[in-house]
Amino acid sequence: MRRALLVLPFLALVPGFASMPTRADEAPPLSEKQQEAVKKLVHDYLMEHPEAVMEALQAFREKERLAEEESAKKAMAQRGDELNHDPNSVVFGNPEGDVTVVEFFDYHCPYCKAMIDSVLDTVNNDGKVRLVMKELPILGPDSVYAARAAIASRKQHLYPEFHKALMHMKGPLNENSVMQTAASVGLNVDQLKQDMDDKEVESIISANMNLARAIKVDGTPGWVVGDKLTSGAMSPQAFKQLIDDARKPKT
Repeated sequence: MRRALLVLPFLALVPGFASMPTRADEAPPLSEKQQEAVKKLVHDYLMEHPEAVMEALQAFREKERLAEEESAKKAMAQRGDELNHDPNSVVFGNPEGDVTVVEFFDYHCPYCKAMIDSVLDTVNNDGKVRLVMKELPILGPDSVYAARAAIASRKQHLYPEFHKALMHMKGPLNENSVMQTAASVGLNVDQLKQDMDDKEVESIISANMNLARAIKVDGTPGWVVGDKLTSGAMSPQAFKQLIDDARKPKT
């Protein structure tokens, strides 16, 4: 498909091509000789101007990027309540804040773990940011296990402590380390394991997965700040700038 797209701009160089009928049912088929002429013309042009291929690819990729960005914005607007005000999502910071930041994260994600302190410091220092937490366990079964445990910990009202402890945890992430971390923050491990089997836990994870897919979150950490979607680790300054930009009046 991309190869065809690259060829099309050069067809306009073929004598008489621009004046050919544009409707598919009116356009006469090219003769074998004409087809060979087109192929040679395109080949010769590309050999003389190889940079044209790169320019066409760059333009195509930019068009794809803009289309995906527009699609994501529409999805975020359509699912705004689910994204920003889902009662099944924990909110850090100021629940009445004037800017909402949604974080899609994975407890196995090194970038999520690296940003935990700077994100919470920025949110707390600002004082007017709602930080909505969305578990997105995409890095394997251990990620899913940790996410289920974190969601289940809400019933014991220790989610914030457990979340931070999991993010700060060193070493491998597995069932044993997750439960050791749970015990270290005061969770009743037996109760936690029982609550992890609640169907609501799986429902929350499934909803987060579906939402992330709909709005084009392509990795963790994934961020929605105001109406802007971005992903990956960033500096505290860049994170703060996203918040400041979201706070600016829309023109």
